[in-house]
Amino acid sequence: MKRYDRAYFDKWYRGRDPITTAAELRRKVALAVAEAEYFLRRPLRSVLDIACGEGAWFPHLKALRPRASYRGIDPSPYTVKTFGKKRHIEQGTFRDVARIDRTFDLVVCADALHYIGDDEILGGLPDIVRVAGGIVFLEVLTREDEIVGDLEGFIRRPAKWYRARFDAAGLTQVGPYTWLSPRLREDAAELET
Repeated sequence: MKRYDRAYFDKWYRGRDPITTAAELRRKVALAVAEAEYFLRRPLRSVLDIACGEGAWFPHLKALRPRASYRGIDPSPYTVKTFGKKRHIEQGTFRDVARIDRTFDLVVCADALHYIGDDEILGGLPDIVRVAGGIVFLEVLTREDEIVGDLEGFIRRPAKWYRARFDAAGLTQVGPYTWLSPRLREDAAELET
């Protein structure tokens, strides 16, 4: 069974050839924040980060929007023990979003869906949409992508599989990995989507 422990994060995020750099991550976070604020027409106030790992988005979000609240969910006992208090990460899985009873301006699930089974995605998507008050950032790699990095447990679904599920859930794509929640769809101009 795959373990998301310190050795895993050391290898893929801090090793000799990390799968992303701090600068790349900062640009991704800035993109998601800008998209959310564009459609919300106000500053970002809240973020939910699902399968957040060590909460790598947290410092970048705080640098951009110090007043925005951040809540991370991750199944790894290591991440919760090591970063939970400092980065507001709690133990949970994709499906545990069902127990959340509020909305967030930005909901993030970055680099995780391609490791999650079909049933869990299909069961969790309605709750993702329910808690999404603005933008949903779903960074996911597909069968069509050239993939570098962790392939253990990687599920090679075609892009059309994800598009069909996101569309059926009521999400509308508005940018790279960026989906508009149904709450904001009616306010969007036709060529914004």
